[in-house]
Amino acid sequence: MSAQLSVTSAPGRKALVMQGMQASIAARVKAGVDLKSPTCIYGLCEAHNVAVRFNDINMEGMYDRTPKPRIHVSVLRPLARRTFTCAHELGHHVFGHGSTIDELREDQASSADRPPNEILADAFAAFVLMPTLGLREAFAKRGLDPNRATALDMYAIACNFGVGQATLVNHLAYGINMINQVQRDRLGRITPKMIRTELLGEVTSMPLTVADQHWNSPTLDIEQDGLLLLPAGVVVDASMLVPERELAAGRLFRAAKCGITRVVMPGTQWATYVRIARRQYVGLARFRHLEETADD
Repeated sequence: MSAQLSVTSAPGRKALVMQGMQASIAARVKAGVDLKSPTCIYGLCEAHNVAVRFNDINMEGMYDRTPKPRIHVSVLRPLARRTFTCAHELGHHVFGHGSTIDELREDQASSADRPPNEILADAFAAFVLMPTLGLREAFAKRGLDPNRATALDMYAIACNFGVGQATLVNHLAYGINMINQVQRDRLGRITPKMIRTELLGEVTSMPLTVADQHWNSPTLDIEQDGLLLLPAGVVVDASMLVPERELAAGRLFRAAKCGITRVVMPGTQWATYVRIARRQYVGLARFRHLEETADD
């Protein structure tokens, strides 16, 4: 018991977090991904020969260590949460851990009692999804001081990296010390529902993804019926992304049907592929955008 306590003490925890960060860099390099851009975690898993399957299960996720390793992710969780869970399970794979089942849990901001393997997987997930260089660039190109950024600013950056706002804020505070405790606590009181209400001017339970003019991910994942706020002036396929209305922050669209569509802003380099999956799709991640699914 004393050994366990010493491993997860502050110095031991810091060493584990550093290990997780270094492994995230190696994982990106192995997959041919640069060290700052947002990346698709499901594509990263494929590059590491790990299949990902979405299941209707009452848990966060599961890593199945077999000759053909597989990650299972619950579709009952929000899209951004699934992304982090998948990255966490890939961390177990990268570190050679045995098969694991991760139960439902809240964000891991102050999880001092988590086992070392879980701290490693959490750190790996945070850094592989939110590389420090990428976050610094995200704030710099928006002209933002991280300690003065608003909840709306943070929400746009979180969307760009495919994570939840709380996950981003906690990583900025506890992972890389980019924001102070006052800013973390202030932002921690603001929920995604409050942000959606402020942006849309009405209360809605539908998930909202914001892709601002500084969006730099080649892909954007969303589910059917999800809302998407894009910069004014974008050109879309209206059969897939149905225009809802004009807002002060841009144009609001609703994802109408499954598939992949490209949105562009004429006269600029701004463009991204929007990948629309069925809501709570069950099956292999690589088929999530198809109407008819295949499996192995």
